Amino acid sequence: VQLQASGGGLVQPGGSLRLSCAASGFRLADYAIGWFRQAPGKEREGVSCGRVTEGVTYYADSVKGRFSISRDNAENTLYLQMINLKPEDTAVYYCAATQRIAEWTETKNYDYWGQGTEVTVSS
Repeated sequence: VQLQASGGGLVQPGGSLRLSCAASGFRLADYAIGWFRQAPGKEREGVSCGRVTEGVTYYADSVKGRFSISRDNAENTLYLQMINLKPEDTAVYYCAATQRIAEWTETKNYDYWGQGTEVTVSS
């Protein structure tokens, strides 16, 4: 069982990135997938979580209207589309799988974690 996050990079303020979370060993459809981020010196925080097959998605207030999640069933991959990026979005981003979407911001509720992918928003 593995999650692989990718797609991070350096982008200017106002730019866009799409992060990918590829699953192997289990079906993404059977879990809700959360995205977290951790900036230097800060705690890991929940960014978004979704059980896309049911149309259930959650977003942190700080990213509402700028971030959105989608899924590719064939590739067993979930995406986090980020637009209008701000310097405060700079962090290492992680994806994780949970079956307790109601408490999606609690890291302890996640069963599987991917390695992080770094996003830097800077001019």
